[in-house]
Amino acid sequence: MGTAKTFVLLAAMTAIFMAIGFLVGGTGGMILAFVVAAGMNIFAWWNSDKMVLRMQGAQEVLPDTKNPMLRAFGQDVARLAETAGLPAPRIYIIDTPQPNAFATGRNPKNAAVAATTGLLNMLTREEVAGVMAHELAHVQNRDTLTMTVTATLAGAIGMLANFALFFGRDRAGLIGSIAIMIFAPMAAGLVQMAISRSREYVADKRGAEICGNPLWLASALEKIERGARAQLNPYAERNPAMAHMYISNPLNGRGADKLFSTHPSTANRVEALRRMAGEMGLSGVATPTARSSGPWG
Repeated sequence: MGTAKTFVLLAAMTAIFMAIGFLVGGTGGMILAFVVAAGMNIFAWWNSDKMVLRMQGAQEVLPDTKNPMLRAFGQDVARLAETAGLPAPRIYIIDTPQPNAFATGRNPKNAAVAATTGLLNMLTREEVAGVMAHELAHVQNRDTLTMTVTATLAGAIGMLANFALFFGRDRAGLIGSIAIMIFAPMAAGLVQMAISRSREYVADKRGAEICGNPLWLASALEKIERGARAQLNPYAERNPAMAHMYISNPLNGRGADKLFSTHPSTANRVEALRRMAGEMGLSGVATPTARSSGPWG
C-alpha cells in the first residue's frame, strides 16, 4: 500500500469519527468531532512513543546497562540501524514471556524499538536481528506514526460510538444508535487492519534487506506465532487497540479470530520471505553462526 492510500484510509477513519459526531450533535457535533480528531492526531504526533511505551509497560535499556544480554542486544540494534542508514533508536524491554516486538516514534530521530523478554529468551541472535530489522524498516518507512495515530482514532471512535447510543437517538433512533455502536468500531477496525496488514509485508521485505538474510526473519515469525499462542501478553490484552503495532498479533494467546486479525497470515509472510531468500541464492533454515555464541547461543 502506498503512502497516498494510507492517508486515504486515515481520512476514512476521521470521516467515521465526524459522522458519529453528526448523529450525536448535528452539524455542531460533527465540527466538534473534527476538532477533537485533529487534536488527537496532533497529540499522537508529538507523544506517540511515550504513550505507547508506557501503555505496554516498556522499560528503557541504557547503553551502560550491566546486563550482558541487553547490552549485546542494544549493540546489535545499533549496528542494524547503521546498516539501514538510521540513527540508533532508544531500546526498551517489556517483561512478558510472550515473544514479540514493536517500534514507535514520529520519525527516525525520535524512534524507539521494544522487545519482550520472551523474544530474547526464545529466539537465536540471528532471529532477533531479523525481528529488529523488521521494526527498523517500520521506522524507516514512517509506519510507526501512522500506526499510532490509527490506534488513537480507533479507540476514540469506539468511545464516541457508545455515546451515540445515549445521545444520538433523536437523529438515528434506538436501532440506529445500536447499529452505530456496533458497526462504527468495526469499520474503524477494518481500516486499522487494512493499514497494518499491507505495511507488514513491506517491512518484512525491507527488514530482510537490512539484516541480510530473509530466513532469519522467517524463522523468527514462526517461533513468535507459536509463542504468542502459548503465552499471554497482559499489556496488549489491556490495550487491544495497540495490537497492530507488534510484529505478530499479541492477542493470539486468547485465540483471536483470524478474520479480524490485525496482521497478515504468518504462513504467507514466511512464504514470501523464503521466496525472497531463494532469489538471493539462500536456502535451508536460519542456521546460527559464530555470533550466536553470545547470550542467544
